[in-house]
Amino acid sequence: MAELLQSRTLEVARSEWTAIVAKYARADVRRAVWQVINTLVPLAALFWAMFYFLDVAPWVTALLVLPGAGLLVRTFIIMHDCSHSSYLPWPKVNDALGFVTGVLTLTPFAQWRRDHALHHASSGDLDRRGHGDVPTITVKEYLARDARGRLIYRLLRHPLSLMLVGPLHLMLNQRFRGRSKATKTKQLYSVWYTNLAIAAAITVSILLWGPRSVLLVYLPCMYVAAAAGIWLFYVQHQFEDAYWESHDEWDYATAAITGSSHLRLHPILQWFTGSIGLHHVHHIGPKIPNFRLQEAHDNHALFEAAPKMTIGMGVKALRLALYDEDSQRLVRFRDVQAA
Repeated sequence: MAELLQSRTLEVARSEWTAIVAKYARADVRRAVWQVINTLVPLAALFWAMFYFLDVAPWVTALLVLPGAGLLVRTFIIMHDCSHSSYLPWPKVNDALGFVTGVLTLTPFAQWRRDHALHHASSGDLDRRGHGDVPTITVKEYLARDARGRLIYRLLRHPLSLMLVGPLHLMLNQRFRGRSKATKTKQLYSVWYTNLAIAAAITVSILLWGPRSVLLVYLPCMYVAAAAGIWLFYVQHQFEDAYWESHDEWDYATAAITGSSHLRLHPILQWFTGSIGLHHVHHIGPKIPNFRLQEAHDNHALFEAAPKMTIGMGVKALRLALYDEDSQRLVRFRDVQAA
């Protein structure tokens, strides 16, 4: 049904995709509450088990870091859906849940909601980069930089920087968001309140269970979860045929479906990641709850236009770093040097 024209604009009427989105963009209290329960209860139980085994069998604690990180990713997805006001039908309850899950994942809810909305409104737009996306420059912009500028960008885009330093930046940078023209008072308060809640939670944990509860249980899980989140976000928009256009040529539906990947994951991994691998569906309909994304994808041929990704392809994509406007592809640094 949907095909790409030479201009790369998806041939689909606005009325068609908005009608599809409308079928699924509604809250389901029963499913949402059950998802909160089957995420936060296991998370609490797993943290308790990790702490218990620190002295009894520390290797068990180490093994539990991965599922703990997975549950934190799932917790983040709940916060993410709350930021789109799509999770619960009651705005105040929705926002309260978003704040709590934001504290658990070290994310200031109101500030992140604004940044993420800008990302949705500008993803794939070459003239509106810098809103919640992975820093990306064009080949021409890279070649126009001096040696120092190129080195900084190469370090920034190196896979080790993204996957090892990136999680630390993600966890710490959101703690110190200052006032700016783009930051409203409500968003600034969100950062402060989140920091206060995090400080209170850490203090209580240390008083009740000692510093190891934070240093050897929570932080390892959060670090791995942040690394997984960075990789997930990366592969959702950073792949060879990723959609990028100047603002005058940019099209929302095309950017959403062909500029967002369909990451095919094992059902267990899809559960932990809240089906966010179906990112093309999410971008065309941000208000579709995560537990409806698969249903929407399966029932409409429009979504087959999305680029398919696997874990292996996603790992290889970490080497892509520059957008070549001539070939309309993301390329590696070595491809530019060889040209």
